Amino acid sequence: MPPVTATPPLILRWQGLLAEARAGRLGSRLPEVAGVMLCALMGWLPQITRGGLTLMIAACGLLWLLWSLRCRPGGLNAINGWLLAVLAVAVLATGFSPVPLAAFKGLMKLVSYLGVYALMRQLLDQAPVWWDRIVAAILAGELLTSVLGIRQLYGDSGALARWSDNNSVAAGTVRIYSSLDNPNLLGGYLLPILPLAVVALLRWQGLPRRLFALASLVLGLVALVLTYSRGAWMGMVASLAVLGLLLMVRYTRAWPPFWRRTLPILLLVGASLALVVLVTQVEPLRVRVMSLVAGREDSSNNFRMNVWTAVLQMIRDRPWLGIGPGNSAFNLIYPIYQQPKFNALSAYSIPLELLVEAGIPGLLVGLGVLWSALKVGLGQWVSTSRLALPALAAVAVCVGLGVQGFTDTIFFRPEVQLLGLFSLATLSAAGNAVGHRLITGGGSGKPWRN
Repeated sequence: MPPVTATPPLILRWQGLLAEARAGRLGSRLPEVAGVMLCALMGWLPQITRGGLTLMIAACGLLWLLWSLRCRPGGLNAINGWLLAVLAVAVLATGFSPVPLAAFKGLMKLVSYLGVYALMRQLLDQAPVWWDRIVAAILAGELLTSVLGIRQLYGDSGALARWSDNNSVAAGTVRIYSSLDNPNLLGGYLLPILPLAVVALLRWQGLPRRLFALASLVLGLVALVLTYSRGAWMGMVASLAVLGLLLMVRYTRAWPPFWRRTLPILLLVGASLALVVLVTQVEPLRVRVMSLVAGREDSSNNFRMNVWTAVLQMIRDRPWLGIGPGNSAFNLIYPIYQQPKFNALSAYSIPLELLVEAGIPGLLVGLGVLWSALKVGLGQWVSTSRLALPALAAVAVCVGLGVQGFTDTIFFRPEVQLLGLFSLATLSAAGNAVGHRLITGGGSGKPWRN
């Protein structure tokens, strides 16, 4: 069980108010209800309508409130503390926003996403067997989405061509988008799933389950490459490289020192050479990669540079608490600063987005979340807890989304952000895991691990 303090933090003392109340049928099966709801939400992320997604997110938050009223409060770990700091800064930024009503919408969206995170964290903390089940649902949704995207190559190419900019050095590239209607969003959605698929492949028992994880991994890789999203490509390389190194360190810690030091270097060199060969020999990959260094000659690069110039002016004018959270506030303020013909829906960079929404404090608390997540995750490489391997996958997810987020803000879309929050919940729960103890809570069933 997570450690229970004699005097819980003041902010958590409302939890457990109904702990002594008689539990009805629903109250006694809250872990199963939460698990099924999260599986449905995470599995149908690419397919569900915006209205349905809003209802499911709200239901998850309400279920967490009900569950928390019935559970004794515990302590605040580092990740949860930084997330509360994010919420506090967002509240301040909303109060001082030049467009408070629009910023309030963004604040409510943030609160709703944190409600889903809280439910995930509560479930994984008390019943970690649900990690495998939620990941199975995520992989099922990813498999369907990848197949739909790859099939677009054999359909009408006219719809795919609308994502090819005639003014770009990569003009003529066919980019798939599946059911998400945007190849960059599809790439952002697939990016955090690949490390989860790798760990599922290593962790699950039985040939059918491993074949399912392998099929999800392979088709996800193919679909991500076919999005021709440069940010997703860079994130994929970074996340899989980090995951490979962490797994190698974990599984070779009993090897002789020479091989423990030499093998990672050999694999990195081999992987780098393979990547160089692919980029230099496969023309679509070469053209797309070369567009990264084309500067303003590439229309996508030129667009982002002009948006960043306007956003930096916004940050200069409101450096301390920004304009308030959410795209509604951004859409009202950005037109005042934008250059002609360069309208945008976001800052196209997570650090700049944090600065423009909540100023310097917003960027600092965002970095605090990332730092605490990486610290917890890297501490799991020698752990024997049930969530040790999932924590390593979560670290890779954080790295991949961080690399992609330097030049895009796809992360703030629910299809991507909820996957990122699932990884944070995994790390938060892993930090509380103790030794070999398997806490099933209300869950039951055979673990899907080696």
